[in-house]
Amino acid sequence: MKAIPKTTDLCDACDDAQACAVLFQSYGLRRSFTGPIRTLRIHEDIALMRDTVSQAGQGQVLVIDGGGSVARALFGDVMAELASRNGWAGLVIHGVVRDAIELNGIDIGVKALGTVPKRGNRTGAGERDVPVHFGGVTFMPGDHVVVDADGVIVLPTGLTAADIAIEDVVAATAAYAAGPAATPKP
Repeated sequence: MKAIPKTTDLCDACDDAQACAVLFQSYGLRRSFTGPIRTLRIHEDIALMRDTVSQAGQGQVLVIDGGGSVARALFGDVMAELASRNGWAGLVIHGVVRDAIELNGIDIGVKALGTVPKRGNRTGAGERDVPVHFGGVTFMPGDHVVVDADGVIVLPTGLTAADIAIEDVVAATAAYAAGPAATPKP
């Protein structure tokens, strides 16, 4: 599996990359993940999420706008196992999760605001595959998201991480870090 470029390098190389200004916590075994976006807009309700992760994920990232609510968990260990088995790369949740210890042992990537033990309702209310906006970023279904320890970024429409040349910014950072002695004099 090819390494995922760092969000910092992608932002340095692509001025149009949008960085989400939300302080997320990381869960799951995958601390870096990328893929095309699928979206949900839900409020303290897990039925649409459950239905969505039951489908083939095909390396997609499910972005859930839970309105930033911390009252009820939108994701937990049972759904994480299901999402992992169905091929989802990960989830970005503007809300909270539960079962943190178990989540950290599952082959999935999850970014969320934190944890709360109370599970979400199951009424089915919400919207699927619509643009969602939080942290100063609009997440459009089909666009690509890249997630790592430094954060969550959305790439310009039509681009994937593989499309962005980061070699020059990586080399410039390495030269800067090496100090003036490493820089050839004219």
